[in-house]
Amino acid sequence: MLTEEAVIEALRGVIDPELHKDVVTLGMAKHVQVSDGNVSVLLTLTTPACPLRETIEKDVRAALAKVPGVDSVDVKFDAAVPEGRRLQDKASIPGVKNLIAVASGKGGVGKTTVAVNLAIALKNLGALVGLLDADVYGPNVPLMLGTTEQPKMLDEKTIIPIQAYGVKMISMGLLNPGDRPLVWRGPMLHSVVQQFLRSVRWGTLDYLIVDLPPGTGDVQLSLIQSVSVSGAVVVTTPSVVALADVRKAVEMFRQVHVDVLGIVENMSYFSCPHCKGKIDVFGHGEGERLAKMFEVPLLGEIEIDPQIRIGGDTGKPVASRGEDAKSIYAMARNVAARVSVVNLSGAAPVVQIL
Repeated sequence: MLTEEAVIEALRGVIDPELHKDVVTLGMAKHVQVSDGNVSVLLTLTTPACPLRETIEKDVRAALAKVPGVDSVDVKFDAAVPEGRRLQDKASIPGVKNLIAVASGKGGVGKTTVAVNLAIALKNLGALVGLLDADVYGPNVPLMLGTTEQPKMLDEKTIIPIQAYGVKMISMGLLNPGDRPLVWRGPMLHSVVQQFLRSVRWGTLDYLIVDLPPGTGDVQLSLIQSVSVSGAVVVTTPSVVALADVRKAVEMFRQVHVDVLGIVENMSYFSCPHCKGKIDVFGHGEGERLAKMFEVPLLGEIEIDPQIRIGGDTGKPVASRGEDAKSIYAMARNVAARVSVVNLSGAAPVVQIL
């Protein structure tokens, strides 16, 4: 006679490809029901953006097909994003499970483009997402999201973020609109970063994406010293010149004990509309070589696409059009998966999942 115990025992043979533990031990297999040979199981993934969902479902069906008495299998999914590790000397942001820093060693590599589209892609994949524009000197996030709405003050100490494309967002570009430059020193930068972290009512978020300024300066250190950062995504182009500065950014995060989630190579190649071939405008493969050098994953290779540029210029990010932006969504899934690996494994092994 088919029993729930037999089904659960079979599920112990289904190993999560990233966490290298079975779905029962990980607490992913829930609500197992058996009725006249029909099995129903709910699997709780560690992110709604899981890139290996189809693989896990296939493995579950294969495992249960071997159980005597099973006639049909119904597999359903939901997701519960695990919280990032909390460091004793750093406070957390209420309601925010994971803070992901998007950084680059130098300007002009498309860091903000990656941050904006990453946030929208994660949201469209089912996560609760916020976006903090910490690039105080060059706050371009409002332009890329097509909004000039100013955030409201609930009281003297509470700021309500605005929403664009379903993503909660705050930026100095909303508080200091126009072409007026900010001439600020380190202590003032620290103050505004703290206000964005502590005074903004983010609510419940699976991921808070922080778009950092290029380089390794005051804003980066202020963020890292203040709150627990789940990990950093480092953006580069294939250019050798860009990579020289990216290496400094990776080393900075390692020196302050922040996990580097991986490398994103932006402007990786151009797909010729005529010959359908790939043209390496800025070179190719340097991002992958850098990832191997630092023993972190290559999270994505984003092509040179006029629609990405047009979307940023017009306030209609390409990720908002859905999964037509395949490289953006592949990168977002890999980032989400990497965060889960870091959170649940303690140490983050190299997992190449492109």
